[in-house]
Amino acid sequence: MILPIGPIHPGLKEPLRLKLKTRGEKVLSAEIDYGYVHRGIERVMQGKTWQKGIFLSERVCGICSYIHTQTFAETFEKIAGERAPLRAQYLRVLTNELDRLQSHFIANSTYFKAIEHETLFMYMLYLREPIMDAIELLTGNRVNMGWNVVGGVKMDAKETHLKSILKIINNLEAEYDKYVEMFEEGPLLSLRSKDVGKMSKEDAIKGRAVGPIGRASGLKHDVREDHHTYKDEFDWKVIWRKEGDNFARTMNRFNEVRESIKLIKQVIENIPEGDVRKNINIPAGYADWRNEAPRGEVSYFIKTNGNLIQDVSIRTPSIMNIDVCAKYMMNDVPTVADAIATYASVDPCIACTERVIILDENGDKKEFDGLHKVKYLK
Repeated sequence: MILPIGPIHPGLKEPLRLKLKTRGEKVLSAEIDYGYVHRGIERVMQGKTWQKGIFLSERVCGICSYIHTQTFAETFEKIAGERAPLRAQYLRVLTNELDRLQSHFIANSTYFKAIEHETLFMYMLYLREPIMDAIELLTGNRVNMGWNVVGGVKMDAKETHLKSILKIINNLEAEYDKYVEMFEEGPLLSLRSKDVGKMSKEDAIKGRAVGPIGRASGLKHDVREDHHTYKDEFDWKVIWRKEGDNFARTMNRFNEVRESIKLIKQVIENIPEGDVRKNINIPAGYADWRNEAPRGEVSYFIKTNGNLIQDVSIRTPSIMNIDVCAKYMMNDVPTVADAIATYASVDPCIACTERVIILDENGDKKEFDGLHKVKYLK
């Protein structure tokens, strides 16, 4: 039988419909229907100045909103052939890694809720809250920070702010391991997570999985490896695993938290003096730029006549990760409950998936054409 889940369902964070093909309780395969919250942000950006465009970019995603403004700004900086001052680059890394922490905590909390472990669900939110306080201390806001501009960041961070953030990070590090151990060593959690929702490295490559989802299946790539600031200024490593199941995806995020803590400490200990913003004259031109969001690669493609945005295309990680979830992870899942948990394990974001024109696996454009339907454009 075909079992529909959603679009409104207690197991789903945002509107989307899963169609599960089942035999008894076993899930044989799955399809996904998009189109319930399509917003067309790319089209709205056309004809706007970068000041209005960067405001819109921050509203592509509600959880990892920060990285969109950084990628937007760095795309314009590439068009101009400029880079933000080094102190601003450090502050961008600090904000990006704080945002990665809170996103990974809420992703794992949602997974624990899906497998009905409310204790760890609440503990993840407990760990996330001080990180949100640190983000607010640094930028003035918890979610939509309004922090980046073309040429740097809006304001400097005081030494007292950095010391307070370091204290928050040290407190997190002191108690973090016991929560990871609860998941890693807990027999109930292991039974619900190991060998469930498996995706091979070959399927991850075929489906273009990105971020912790691809790395949990053996893809050893993180876009931060190619970013000039991360590559030239900091010591860190790419986290990856081989198992490719729900357990691996959750543990990959847990282990990435440790790398983010290491990066945050390096920023605070080594941040240089200097300006945090400079004026940049933007010529007519085109550029593309990529950054590693908490969920994976975010790409911006922008064409400008200098003052106004002529065209923009945004690719977010969730579209690839949700597709590989339906195509590869949902095949032969033991129960419907495990299918919901598998879907939660990829940390899906429907808001960022449904705001744009997207590409199919052949590189052709496709866009939403009414509810549930996708049309392909050469």
